[in-house]
This record gives sequence, C-alpha cells and structure tokens, in this order.
Amino acid sequence: MLGLVLAGEAIYALPFHVTRFFRPTVLEVFDLTNTELGTAQAVYGVVAMLSYFPGGPLADRFPARKLLAWSLWSTAAGGLYMATMPGFRGALVIWGFFGFTTILLFWAALIRATREWGGHDEQGRAFGFLEGGRGALAAVLATMGAALFGLMFPEGYASASPEGKRLALSLIIYGYTAVTAATGVYVWFVLSDGHPSGQPNLEEWRPEKESTWTHIMRVLRMPSVWLTSVIVVCAYVGYKGFDNYSLFAVEGFGMSEIEAAGIAAIGAWMRPLAAVAAGLIGDRILVSRMTVLCFSVLLASQLFFAIHTPEPGVGWLLLGNILIGSSAIFGLRSLYYALFEEAEVPAAVTGTAVGLVSVIGYTPDIFVSYVGGVLLDNSPGLAGHQHYFYFLAAFAALGLLVSYTLMRRLRS
Repeated sequence: MLGLVLAGEAIYALPFHVTRFFRPTVLEVFDLTNTELGTAQAVYGVVAMLSYFPGGPLADRFPARKLLAWSLWSTAAGGLYMATMPGFRGALVIWGFFGFTTILLFWAALIRATREWGGHDEQGRAFGFLEGGRGALAAVLATMGAALFGLMFPEGYASASPEGKRLALSLIIYGYTAVTAATGVYVWFVLSDGHPSGQPNLEEWRPEKESTWTHIMRVLRMPSVWLTSVIVVCAYVGYKGFDNYSLFAVEGFGMSEIEAAGIAAIGAWMRPLAAVAAGLIGDRILVSRMTVLCFSVLLASQLFFAIHTPEPGVGWLLLGNILIGSSAIFGLRSLYYALFEEAEVPAAVTGTAVGLVSVIGYTPDIFVSYVGGVLLDNSPGLAGHQHYFYFLAAFAALGLLVSYTLMRRLRS
C-alpha cells in the first residue's frame, strides 16, 4: 500500500501540483494567460481521455509493478523539459505528454491493485488509505515547496526579479521530478508481479477465454458503472476547482502570492484526514450514503463562495470554507471507486471498468481549466471567481442527484 500511495501521488506532482500551489508564478514565468494555461491543461485532458480506456484491459493482464514504474520514469523525463519554462507551445506539448505518461499504463493498474488489497469488506479503508496517503504526500510536498518559495524571496515576492522567480519555480519543478523518478525505483522493487492471495487473475476468472471485446461488453452492460462515471465527473470537477483556491485568495481576498500558497497547502492537509475518515465511515454506513453526504457539503461550500463578497481582514473565513469544501472534495475521491464492491462489479474486470469510468469521469481535465480561464479572463477579479464557483456548484448539485439515485438503486 505504501508503494501504491507514493506512486499514486508522485506521478501527478508535475502536471498538477506546480500549477495548483504556484499558479500565479507559473502564469508569470511561463508567460501565459489563464486561458492559455487552461488550454494546455485541456490538451492533457484530451490525451488522458484517449488513454484511459485502452489502459483498462492492460491493467487486467499485466503486473502493476511494471506498469506503474515505467509510467513514473516517463513522467519524470517530461519534468526535465518542463523546467526549461518552454512558453505556450511548449506547455501544450508537455501537458499533452503528461496526459499519456500518467494514464495509459498507470491509472487502471493503480485502482485494480488497490481494490485487490482491500478485499471484499474494506473497500472504503483501502481507497481511503490510498487517497489519504496520497494527500499526505501532496501536503508534505506542497508545504516544502511553499517553504522553499518563501525562502527564495526574503524581501517579499513583489520585490523579486524575474530571474529569481524563474529560478525558484525551476527548483520546485526539479524537486518534483526527482521525487517522481525515485518513486518509480521504489515501486519496481516493492510491488510483486502476482495478484494478492484469494484474488483471481483474469485468465483464471474466465474459463471460456472470452475475447477482449466480450470482456468489454460485460462491463458496458452494468448500469452502476455508468452512474459511477457521472459521480466521478461531478466529484472531479470539484477537485479541479481546488486548483483555483490560491488565485482566488490573491484576487478575491487580496492576499500575497506567498500567503496564497500557504492557504492552498493548509487546504491540502485536509486530504489525508478527510479521505481516511470518509473511507472508514463509508465502510460502516455504506459508501453510497457517504457519497451523498459529501456532495451535500461540497454544494453548500461552493455556493457560499459564489454568493459571499469578501471583506478585508476575514481571511479566516476563506480558510474555514476551504477546509470545509476540501473535506468533501477529498472525501469523494476516496469513495467513488469503492462503490464498485457495493455495486458487485466483478473484481476481475476492475481494470476495464476503471477504464470506462475514467474515460467519462475525467473529462473535466478537458474543460474545467479552460472554462475557468475564460470566466476569469472575461470578468477579472472577484466577479470571475464567483461565476466560476457557480459553475462548480452546478456539478455538485448533479453529483448529489446521481449519487442519491445510485444509493436508492443499490438498496432496492
């Protein structure tokens, strides 16, 4: 599980952490607008969407150890190019490359290995530990990055030279690159090639040796898989919205870039706590019921930011609601794949089911950053951020409706 946790977060440090925690600096050093950065991240989403589904059958057939390790090393190689700050065209190339390296051989293999680790009765615990551990690693890296960022500007960010800002960001990127590569080495040596005891592999499970197409059709005929796909879409929109918190702190509440990075890092620390708690509670009260609760909290948090007008000296209000919203966001991330066991999706088709859910569920990688960039650029300042939170709240409301529908279906 430690290997899965480290791999599951380290691989996304370069494509996501850098812009999540240091977005204002990325925009400045890469010389990008919000729309251009959103476009680059949309390219990631398109390539990722094309990689999710073929990655599912691969995860059902090949050892997770090899799939995960090669994905990590490939992503680390991309970090070396990212550290050159290649501008808009280079950003399109590097985020497109990350869309391939972080998904095709990686994502379905990670989820299948986690489900097998959890067994029949502790799916919430398994995915809670995975997401919580990933969150702890993300928070540690974010805190270290924010501390380094502050040390690089002892006289304040505003007084720093362009060269100083570029150097600080490049050091952060190189640090994430080193962590990603080292995790690949760790995974290569600690994960086994076989399935855990008591968990049949694909060939043992299908005595009729069905074709790949029949295997896929088996998953396509499961209504719960389609409903889970919509739940993942809505939860992932909320997760993508977390990337905007640091910029919202600067433009909405008037904080400095260093203070904003610190606020985002504090919010990230809710991830391990909320993920583990949601998973453990989900095992006790049903994962589907816990999913409904998390969407309800997320909807309330996002509507508050959409309606509230910030006032000077109330940074505690920003932090408090970020902590509340983050609890729901990260709780959902520990729950939606745990729904597979409650919905009785066969373990041996987990990879293919993850592939289908991911093709649909992670489409927010294509449009959320782009829509956010357009909203922020068209209505600069607080108004753009409020429009963005209304956009996020609409998906939280849809997620609440669909998760309630799935809960009723599974209990009937």
